[in-house]
Amino acid sequence: MNKVLAGADAAVALVPDGASILMGGFGLCGIPETLIQALHARGTRDLTVISNNAGIDDFGIGILLRARQVRKMIATYVGENKEFERQFLTGELAVDLVPQGTFAERIRAGGAGIGGFFTPTGYGTLAAEGKETRIIDGRPYVLEAPLTADFAFVKAWKGDRHGNLVYRRTARNFNPVMATAGRITIAEVEELVEPGALDPDAIVTPGIFVKQVIVGAHYEKRIEKRTVRQS
Repeated sequence: MNKVLAGADAAVALVPDGASILMGGFGLCGIPETLIQALHARGTRDLTVISNNAGIDDFGIGILLRARQVRKMIATYVGENKEFERQFLTGELAVDLVPQGTFAERIRAGGAGIGGFFTPTGYGTLAAEGKETRIIDGRPYVLEAPLTADFAFVKAWKGDRHGNLVYRRTARNFNPVMATAGRITIAEVEELVEPGALDPDAIVTPGIFVKQVIVGAHYEKRIEKRTVRQS
C-alpha cells in the first residue's frame, strides 16, 4: 500500500473548484506550505478554507486570499492579514469566526463522528444566534455542530508510505485533529521513511486517516513576528 504521490501538483489536481479544505497550522507554524503553493499555482477557486488563521499577506493562506481563490474562511484569529481584513470589510469574503476552543472541538467532533456538543462559550453573544441553547446543571450552554471538509491538508515532520505521521513539537497543533475530519486527507511530510521505520508509540496520526502523502521541500518556516532582546 503506497500512498505517496509524485508531488504537490498531483495532489491539488484532486481538488475541484468550490471544495472545502481543512488546513493545519497555527500562525505560520506547521502549515502545509507546499500544498498551499501548489493550490495557488493551479488557480483553484471558490474555496472554503477552515484554518486557525489566514496566514499573512504574502505567505500561507494569504497568497490564496490575495489571488481571490477563497470564497469563505472559517477561522479563529485573522489579525495578521490586511488583505483578509480588506476583503471582509468590503463583503468580498464570507467569514465565520469561531472561538478557538470551540473550533478545535468542532473539528474533533467531526473526525469522531459526533453529531454536536454543548459548550458555555459564546452563550448570550452573536456567536449563539440561531443555535439551540440549554441549561445544564444551572449553567447555560450552546449547541455547536461538528466541522468536516472535503479535504484536509496537513503538515507532518515524518511520514511513511502507509500514511502514518509524526509531528514535531508545536508544529503538531491542529494537524492531527484535522487529519481525522477531512473526507480526503493529504499529508505533506518533510521526511519520507519506509514502513516500519517509525516507532509505533511515536505515531500520532495512523495511516488509516490519510489518503495521500507528498514530500515537501524548501520550507521557509517563517515567523510572523520576531521579537529580540535589546542588547
